[in-house]
Amino acid sequence: MAKSSLTETEQVTSHIELLDAAIIPIVEAIRHILLSAHKDIAERIKWNNPSFYFTGEMADFDPKEYKRDIAVFNLHKNRIMLVFPSGAKLKDTSGLLSGDYKDGRRIAIFTNLEEVQHHEKTLKQLLLRWVELVDK
Repeated sequence: MAKSSLTETEQVTSHIELLDAAIIPIVEAIRHILLSAHKDIAERIKWNNPSFYFTGEMADFDPKEYKRDIAVFNLHKNRIMLVFPSGAKLKDTSGLLSGDYKDGRRIAIFTNLEEVQHHEKTLKQLLLRWVELVDK
């Protein structure tokens, strides 16, 4: 497979442009929140969806642990799931993250732009907490 000449951000933008028009504003709002929360959060396509990861310095780790991965979209027509692979570590008391998966995943589900706007502050706080927990 040929390597794309697009940057990671351009790849994410291209991916989003192909989505159902009804969810694009919601995805873009969440994307903005994630990228603006901390200077060391970047985006790329991973697991066939926009994904957000930590770009800062970290202690060595097994790549299969996915410690750099913060969140990945799981996009559906009527809802947008934002999956946090290590969300259980965040000890979320706000109720935004749901699920009790054995692998430590937690999920935030959004169905409209108003929900995203309502949870913006909480989402940013969770992202900053995630960055604080990174093994540096």
